[in-house]
Amino acid sequence: MYFVENDTNRQPVYIIAEAGVNHNGSVEIAKELVNTAVKAGADAVKFQTFRAEKLVSRTALKADYQKMTTGSEGSQLEMLKKLELTYSDHRILYEYCNQAGIEFLSTPFDIESLGFLTTQIGLNTIKISSGDITNLPLLYETAGTGAKIILSSGISTLGTLEDALGAIALGYTLYEGNPTVKGMEEAYYSRAGQEMLRAKVTLLHCTTDYPTQYNDVHLNKMLTMKRAFGLPVGYSDHTIGLEISLAAVAMGAEVIEKHFTLDKQMEGPDHKASIEPEELTRLVKQIRNIEQSLGIFTKIPAFSEMKNAHAARKSVVAAKTIQQGEIFSKDNLTIKRPGNGYPPSSYWALLGRKAEKTFEADDLIE
Repeated sequence: MYFVENDTNRQPVYIIAEAGVNHNGSVEIAKELVNTAVKAGADAVKFQTFRAEKLVSRTALKADYQKMTTGSEGSQLEMLKKLELTYSDHRILYEYCNQAGIEFLSTPFDIESLGFLTTQIGLNTIKISSGDITNLPLLYETAGTGAKIILSSGISTLGTLEDALGAIALGYTLYEGNPTVKGMEEAYYSRAGQEMLRAKVTLLHCTTDYPTQYNDVHLNKMLTMKRAFGLPVGYSDHTIGLEISLAAVAMGAEVIEKHFTLDKQMEGPDHKASIEPEELTRLVKQIRNIEQSLGIFTKIPAFSEMKNAHAARKSVVAAKTIQQGEIFSKDNLTIKRPGNGYPPSSYWALLGRKAEKTFEADDLIE
């Protein structure tokens, strides 16, 4: 028997534990979130890098989910000011992650923050939020750093994504001067642009609602993006619970991002749509189990099941005593376990032949 242990090049799912702003502006809480992500076995813990004044205007209203979790009073700017981490805080957390053995990631919300993450912290992977998928200057500048990009795709169409990928392709291949729409289109359709996109960009399916209702998930859109762009895909999960992330892994997600918190009852906009430490640990374990279960594509027996073949399969046996010289017939032959004699496929060929010896009931026909 020929066995193939592995005929797929699938890499382990990259699991991002999304701390976001669930540190509530506290480095100590942020460190506890890092500890939680490490204990759970996540590959990376991700924060958000922004200066509130550069992210929102004074007149920007809170999103509906933010009003529900933090109250309707105050502006988005006032809320976000309380959730900032300073650049010094980021350096502390970056070093803390290095010592803890987990990758530090962050999402920049402005070009200054991008520059800090890539030049001063030295990140070589940048996560871009769904809110910035139309922020072509930020996408262009991010690609211009040479960093890999994980791009969330909430509130977008394939056309929106193609525009975004055009800006990214131009940033990777021709980072100079003032970009033009024509230049982005040419970069996107160029061989060099496509090669850079395949090498450096991962698209995450995402529904920008917190929490996302199950009937708004539409995981099939992840496969649509993969077919349309030929890029690695994953899923940024805003649902309550773990099952949708697990389903995404089974469907081929290469990256899973999930918000987590120390306690869902903490004050702040994202805690209630996040999972708690024990849930994060379960999620990572279950993703790893699913990875193992996906296995190979070649349809052959697993090595472990071959020991059960004789016990599970069947053979042609005597239905009753058959005397030597008697003709095998449907009356005196039947099919029963075990499977170490003539296989059932020999049944028809045996009919009409003479028994070369006497068989008792249940004897294997030899």
